[in-house]
Amino acid sequence: METETLALANEADFTLIALFFRASLIVQLVMIALMVASVWVWAIAFSKFAMFRRSRANAAAFDAAFWSGEPLDEFYDKVADAPRSASERVFVAGMTEWRRSLRDDGALIPGVQQRVDRSMDVAIARESARMTNGLTFLATTGATAPFVGLFGTVWGIMRSFQEIAISGQTSLAVVAPGIAEALLATGLGLLAAIPAVILYNKLSNDADGIVGTYESFADEFSTLLSRQLD
Repeated sequence: METETLALANEADFTLIALFFRASLIVQLVMIALMVASVWVWAIAFSKFAMFRRSRANAAAFDAAFWSGEPLDEFYDKVADAPRSASERVFVAGMTEWRRSLRDDGALIPGVQQRVDRSMDVAIARESARMTNGLTFLATTGATAPFVGLFGTVWGIMRSFQEIAISGQTSLAVVAPGIAEALLATGLGLLAAIPAVILYNKLSNDADGIVGTYESFADEFSTLLSRQLD
């Protein structure tokens, strides 16, 4: 009996592909969902890394152009029609509201400072939403993937115990393949969750830092405009 059991254990294929194809349909669906989630997590991460790199470069180029000494009106006329970066869109939002507040006689409509600040705040909020779009998927994957994998493991182990009851054999060597298939689901859940959590924290901090540069510029620009009111 022991010789037969050992022979069955030796014949079992424990490669990942074999474990996947031997698993039940429910466990296979769980594995597929986790693998798709893992791929999507990395796709979002690479997309955001590229976006943030461009955003930093555009912000640095904008700061250099803005503080070059060129008159604000001339600089605005150059970028107003087609702002190419988030910094330019924030600037255009504030400057547009400033110009709208000018009367025909050259005087300013009361409350212009507050309206300019609100216009830039709205523009910054839009840019923040654009940069953080998709990060919720990383957070959701990081929070739920281990439990999804655990569900697949529990289902697979339950199936293994059912096979024990049907076959009447309690040897671990006989049920080991089924248990290995089930545990693979937990492994895939962790494989999806751990990078998702790390990438979410990293990208969230990067997004906050970039948005912080927009907010700093808005404060500096608002200070410049306030001098025109004094």
